[in-house]
Amino acid sequence: MAPVPPLLLISLLCGLFALRCDGACAEVDSDTEAVAGKGFKIGCISCKRRSEVEGSATVEWYFRPDGESDFVHIYSYNENGPTIEHNFFEDRIDWNGSKRSNDIQDASIYVLNVTFNDSGTYRCFFYRTLTYDNYEYNDIIDKVVHLTVVAKATRGTASIVSEVMMYVSIIGLQLWLLIEMIYCYRKIAAAGEEALREAANAEYLAIASESKDNCAGVQVGE
Repeated sequence: MAPVPPLLLISLLCGLFALRCDGACAEVDSDTEAVAGKGFKIGCISCKRRSEVEGSATVEWYFRPDGESDFVHIYSYNENGPTIEHNFFEDRIDWNGSKRSNDIQDASIYVLNVTFNDSGTYRCFFYRTLTYDNYEYNDIIDKVVHLTVVAKATRGTASIVSEVMMYVSIIGLQLWLLIEMIYCYRKIAAAGEEALREAANAEYLAIASESKDNCAGVQVGE
């Protein structure tokens, strides 16, 4: 049996990994520090516990500025599309979440031309309906993001930790692939050695049998 080329093995393993991850939903916390004058994505993700269950959702966003006690309704998204609900954010919010589906799991928004007055607390509400065979289940999910607007970008602890975890994940995946390659190579090599031993034994037995037959023929001739 010919050994499997390492590059082919890596490609197959990576393809399998990609298929397992395709379409997965991960609840990642939003960044919380925006730079004045630039755009900023406020993340809000709520994954369904059972992806095979059909569902639909609408989304509402609320905002409470720093120093204020009440939330104001600023944005909504449903089957009819997005609506900016407050004049303060007029022409400054774009939908950055799930597209081409009413089964919304990512309700992130993108705020254009961020100002210091955008600092405060944002609340994102999912109004979700899950459809089962005999009934529908309604649920409300609430996510909170505390946003700080700064004049110049700084690297926070969360950003550093996220980057470190990303590199750790990459290294871990590479080590896993290397271990799989070594295991497969040893298994294939062992199978090849066993096949060679069996072939050598068979050849030895064939030669011994032929020698025995030749000796028997000589004795009969005498």
